[in-house]
Amino acid sequence: MLHEAIVWLVDTISSLGYTGIFLLMAMESSVLPVPSELVMPPAGYLVQQGRMDMFLVILAGTLGSWVGAYANYFAARLLGRPLLLRYGKYIGLTEHHFGRVEHFFRQHGEISTFIGRLLPVIRHLISLPAGLARMNHLRFSLYTLAGSTLWVSILAWIGYFIGENQELILKYSHQAVIDVIAFSIILAAGYIWLHKRRTAR
Repeated sequence: MLHEAIVWLVDTISSLGYTGIFLLMAMESSVLPVPSELVMPPAGYLVQQGRMDMFLVILAGTLGSWVGAYANYFAARLLGRPLLLRYGKYIGLTEHHFGRVEHFFRQHGEISTFIGRLLPVIRHLISLPAGLARMNHLRFSLYTLAGSTLWVSILAWIGYFIGENQELILKYSHQAVIDVIAFSIILAAGYIWLHKRRTAR
């Protein structure tokens, strides 16, 4: 089943080109279950075969991730607040809770967005609280692009160096997830430490 999925993705990306990468990564960054771990490595493999360009592969994947993230951001920004304020009381969400989310993202939206783009599951959802809190568009874009570029690049290069070996791609993709989670924990810890020092001063 996995072999068939990867073969389909390689064929799809090969036929649709950079547009296919863009669309699949836009789907991955919104709410549709298209794992980036199965999209970018096949694209990297096509680079190794001389059928695509690495810079354009990473650019297409990054822009796709950004567009998908913005779809969630705008949905939350335009629809989330009225819906939460109207129906949130039925699930224990009050205006006070909503205010805390807004306050948190005003203070820590940049680091939360960047780290969120690196983490499984969270990368699909981090745009929602950013939209709810009406995070600044420029800052949201910059940190979304930074996190997406890093993750997309890692996966594309995994595909480039490993080739079409599906088992090794999955192995190293899983290892990349673990390494990125560890990096995110260290980065978050460093950010918290610096924030506490600034607050103490």
